[in-house]
Amino acid sequence: MSKEEVNRRQFLQTSSLALAGIAVIGGAGTTLLVPTRAWALSTTTLDRHTAMTLVKMCRYLYPHAMLSDVYYANVVQALDKKAQQDRALAELLRDGVAALDAVYPVQWLELSEGYKLKALQHLEATPFFQTVRSFMVGSSGLYNQPLVWRYFGYEGPAWEFGG
Repeated sequence: MSKEEVNRRQFLQTSSLALAGIAVIGGAGTTLLVPTRAWALSTTTLDRHTAMTLVKMCRYLYPHAMLSDVYYANVVQALDKKAQQDRALAELLRDGVAALDAVYPVQWLELSEGYKLKALQHLEATPFFQTVRSFMVGSSGLYNQPLVWRYFGYEGPAWEFGG
């Protein structure tokens, strides 16, 4: 029996691949692993394209250079969870992303920055746009994530401390 040593790099590579495999196999629904960043987006109701389009749309609606996409993905995961119990919302989100993709002959995610903005402006009066916009600032939205607060210097609610 030979004793083979595993160096740190091999261990990290192997464990990363194993973790990715478990995440993909273990979850029902869609799990999006982002290889260039250390986060994954898991959805059960929304497909991959719809989820990623919503992440980017949320960033366009409330852009903050200091926030990574993971905070916007948290909002999309909350939207997905709500859509799981509300078929009308799930349909609104799917149809809304399809409408966003239909504004130009190229899918919205593939458009240049200027055309993405124009496509969003084209849909800003729709229930889809207004639903996503209001969800971003609601109880499950971007600004109600304690990890986001630190970027804005907010220390949290004071009512817990009598303030």
